[in-house]
Amino acid sequence: MVTAYIGLGSNLSEPIKQVQAAIHAIQQLEQSDVSNISSLYLSKPMGPQDQDDYINAVLAIATDLSAIELLDALQAIENKAGRVRKDNRWGARILDLDIILYGDEVINTERLTIPHYGMHEREFVLLPLAEIAPELVLPSGNSVKDLSQNISVNAMIKLSQ
Repeated sequence: MVTAYIGLGSNLSEPIKQVQAAIHAIQQLEQSDVSNISSLYLSKPMGPQDQDDYINAVLAIATDLSAIELLDALQAIENKAGRVRKDNRWGARILDLDIILYGDEVINTERLTIPHYGMHEREFVLLPLAEIAPELVLPSGNSVKDLSQNISVNAMIKLSQ
């Protein structure tokens, strides 16, 4: 089994319910066991600011699925929630599920980049990840704990435990 970390986000159609439903759906994946789930966080959008704030979380999952099989399963969950993929990379979305890490693998294909690009600067990834895996060391050699300490505490609001 490989431990993977999945980032969850939503800012449309009752985002808290969208993220909670996605967590439930991920818990039902075959050959997989969710081992830890962060609190929910409220964060500003990365892209255009004329959209609602996001609800974000990160979960850890032990899985026998390959990285591509896990990606396919997560995209099926997004599609079931009503996700429509658009050219606007930073636009509002009903559900966004990203594989942040997949074991200590480095993957760079047309469909999948792991570690997730930009995760080092994204507070909505690092703070929830640091909550559930503070001692985790990324393939780059950086520790999640060190990276998360460089983030302003005002960057996000923790909504739940």
